[in-house]
Amino acid sequence: MACEDSDRVTLVFVSDRKIRELNRDFREKNMPTDVLSFPGDRDPITGDPDHLGDVIISVETAQRQADEADVTLDEEILRLLIHGLLHLNGYRHDNPADRKKMRAKERRIFDRVSKGEDA
Repeated sequence: MACEDSDRVTLVFVSDRKIRELNRDFREKNMPTDVLSFPGDRDPITGDPDHLGDVIISVETAQRQADEADVTLDEEILRLLIHGLLHLNGYRHDNPADRKKMRAKERRIFDRVSKGEDA
């Protein structure tokens, strides 16, 4: 990822109700989701140039997904955090090719972090 040493990210854990509100207000999708990413304002005049953005995770959805995938909640939250960080670094999954590329990157980072290696 293209994160710099000085980049900061705000990580927020919320309920399904709250993430549904955010998803509705910012993406016009009136339903809960697992993770949302909001890029930070990197304009050095008007904003904090070191704030990469915000990653918001619904713990309720993460728990359901963890149960379905037979993984721990921590593992699912790590996967969602990586997903959100990839979005903040410009990755998208609007089409099948981009989705495949992003999923592969997620898996590589997850595997490295899970093993205690630098991503």
